[in-house]
Amino acid sequence: MVTITPACFLILLPNFGIIFCWMIIYLLYSYIELQMKNHNSPHLYDFGIVGNCAFNAAINKQAEVIWLCWPKFDSSFIFGKLLDTEKGGCFGVYPIAEILDNKQYYLENTNILCTEFETANGKFRVIDYAPRFLQYDRYFKPLKFFRKIELIEGNPRVKIICEPRDNYGEIIPAVHQGSCHISYSGLSDNLRLTSSIPLNYIMHKKDFLLTENQYLALTYGNPLEAPLPATAEDFLSKTISYWHRWVKHATIGNFQQDALIRSALVLKLHQYEDTGAIIASGTTSLPEHPGSGRNWDYRYCWIRDSYYTISALMNIGHGDELEKFAEYLHNLKPNPDGSIAPVYSILGETDFEEIILPLEGYLGNKPVRIGNQAKTHNQNDVYGQILVSLLPLFLDKKFNYKASAYLLNQINNILLLIEKTMNEPDAGLWEFRNIRQKHCYTYLFHWAGTNSAMRIAEKLNDENMFNKAKKLSKEASENIELCYNKKLKAYAQAQGSDILDASLLQLITLNYLEHDSEKAKLHLNALEKELMGKNGLFYRYKNSDDFGTPESTFLICSFWYIEALACVGRTDEAIERFENLLKYTNHLGLMSEDVNENSGCQWGNFPQTYSHVGLMNAAFRIYRKLDKPDFLLEFR
Repeated sequence: MVTITPACFLILLPNFGIIFCWMIIYLLYSYIELQMKNHNSPHLYDFGIVGNCAFNAAINKQAEVIWLCWPKFDSSFIFGKLLDTEKGGCFGVYPIAEILDNKQYYLENTNILCTEFETANGKFRVIDYAPRFLQYDRYFKPLKFFRKIELIEGNPRVKIICEPRDNYGEIIPAVHQGSCHISYSGLSDNLRLTSSIPLNYIMHKKDFLLTENQYLALTYGNPLEAPLPATAEDFLSKTISYWHRWVKHATIGNFQQDALIRSALVLKLHQYEDTGAIIASGTTSLPEHPGSGRNWDYRYCWIRDSYYTISALMNIGHGDELEKFAEYLHNLKPNPDGSIAPVYSILGETDFEEIILPLEGYLGNKPVRIGNQAKTHNQNDVYGQILVSLLPLFLDKKFNYKASAYLLNQINNILLLIEKTMNEPDAGLWEFRNIRQKHCYTYLFHWAGTNSAMRIAEKLNDENMFNKAKKLSKEASENIELCYNKKLKAYAQAQGSDILDASLLQLITLNYLEHDSEKAKLHLNALEKELMGKNGLFYRYKNSDDFGTPESTFLICSFWYIEALACVGRTDEAIERFENLLKYTNHLGLMSEDVNENSGCQWGNFPQTYSHVGLMNAAFRIYRKLDKPDFLLEFR
């Protein structure tokens, strides 16, 4: 790197007066330092999300809605500036005067987001929320997005720009002004913007003086009929109360409580309540690292991810999400051969294709994909994860759950599928596209799932189910042991492999390996030596796959590591590592899928449920070690 010093400029500018010359030097030098500082700053996602379990919206620190898909999580975006600055469209509230300060935060214990601006002529904040509250014994969760522009002090001027799109940027609607609303026609359904602001200011993108609070309500399908200011304030108050009650009824200990509450609120937003589906993330094609091509659409329901999400929410005492997910599982459409796909749409279908869109991509990263080819994979761990997910319905008396004949038949069918696939190589949890192996992780969940079935059978006094599950559990255990690598003193990624895989930290956390055993400690040591990066960050694996060698660490692996540390009694290390990982959140405490160990940059779809699940389960594991509660559902 070339070092630039003030002396260089004295040689280049000999004819300038000395005072003027030094002024130029100072300004240029300061600018270069600023640019270098910015260049070295880690990439962090500068947005948060709001939602109501029917839709999510992403809003950046500039108060722009840069991502909102309607009418479902996996529909086309209405605003997609996140992936294309020209074709994406956005919905912004912009200050006109110079911005002196800008901050973004959530109202405490809610999913209501505030973006605050202090300008040269005044101060205001934008409060963004999606209504959610109990009404007529049901949760009211309309496809309506509200923005309150709240005057704090002074006389700021603002401008509103609302430019929706459809069909992933290919459709630009016609705009019509009504008596008290603006309508956008030519989209997949009616879209209407109602506002207390003079509509001509919005139509013509004209700035105006903010002298009182103003309101915006964007609605998809059914329009907003009630008077706006009163309705908006009523919905805001009820939505705040809903989130406060939801958090209050969570059982969260005093270890890193703020981080757990935010993570729990994030997870809640990723369940599509109408069907019970849980999506991996609300975004698509945010790259795992720049230029990698690892740009995937995560707006679907992975059975595996959902199991982890349910386990995290169950750990804090929320069971409604499990009951809804169980309904979703009942309605999944199996493949023609009776097998279950690893990923489904939020309607429980696999009728989506993976295609590439002509969009510029996040920060120019292509391709932009919608759909996901993983639906065609054999990922046989899903069977065990279904059984483990259902286990609390039978063992936890809070549910007062009555097993239906259909559900029992489903459990027996899953046991048959485990039996059928016991010796079948699969794509594994990392979804290798051109690699098939007998993965240790798959056998671990065969083992965990069949142990869960044994416990369900004991509860139901079903001897046939018990004997079947016990036989399969033994076979799964034998296959796990075939993955043990004596040379490495650890369990390898697959049978016959010498590759280590961070997912196998769960041999410890799921109690396959006794926590105080020498085998568990040696296995953990081997994974640490091979896969741990800087500051406790963990790689999934380090071998080359379909897209080369991974360049970013995977956050959930780091949390699995923390859980394993706590399990083997290295609790102080677990706490230290946990606290360090909190440094890799953005300004709102939200976590990405991947982190670059050298730069600390966030990458991957965002926010990522996997990472927040990892945070919650690791914290819960540490808390159990510290407080030693006397209840614990385990497989042994």
